[in-house]
Amino acid sequence: MAQNEDPAKKNSFFMEILQSLLVAAVLAFIIHTFIMQNFRIPSGSMEPTLQIQDYIFASKITYRFNEPKRGDIVVFKYPQDTSRYFVKRLIAVGGETVTLRGSKLYIDGQLVPEDYLPQGLRFPDYGPVTVPEGSYFMMGDNRNNSSDSRDWGFVSRNLIVGKEIFIYWPPGRIGVAR
Repeated sequence: MAQNEDPAKKNSFFMEILQSLLVAAVLAFIIHTFIMQNFRIPSGSMEPTLQIQDYIFASKITYRFNEPKRGDIVVFKYPQDTSRYFVKRLIAVGGETVTLRGSKLYIDGQLVPEDYLPQGLRFPDYGPVTVPEGSYFMMGDNRNNSSDSRDWGFVSRNLIVGKEIFIYWPPGRIGVAR
C-alpha cells in the first residue's frame, strides 16, 4: 500500500498527460486540415505509378503558393460526388487543347512525352477538347482502366485538395511517385 501519496502530484501528473494529448490533437487537426493529408489508392487507375492499396501523403499547401502543372499527381474531389477523392495525373490546364491520337498525347498540337506510362500502352483516340479557364484535365496513368476527364469532364480549381508527395505504405513501395 502506498504511503501518503500526495494528491496534488497525482493530479498534476494527470493534467500534464491531458494537456499533452490536447496539444497533440490540435497539432494533428492543423496538419490534417491545412498542411498534409493521407489517402489510400482504391483502384488501379494510376498503375504502374500508384498501386492498389498504396497509401500516400498529399501536400495541401503546395497549391496555395503554386499553380498545379502538367504532370503533377493531384488529389481532388470527384466533380460528380465531392464526398469522394480521386488521384489522377494533371494532363492540361485551362486554355489548352487535349488530343489523344495513336496512343500519344498532344497539347495544343504538340506531342507531350509521357515517360511515366508503361511502354507499349495502347489507348483510344480522344478529342480534341479545350479545357476551360480555371479547370484542369485529369487522366489516370492506366489509361484503359481509368475513369477520368475523358468520362466526367474537367476539374475546377476549387476541387483540388493537394499534390501527391510520398508513398508511405506498403514498406516496399515507400518513396516519391513520378
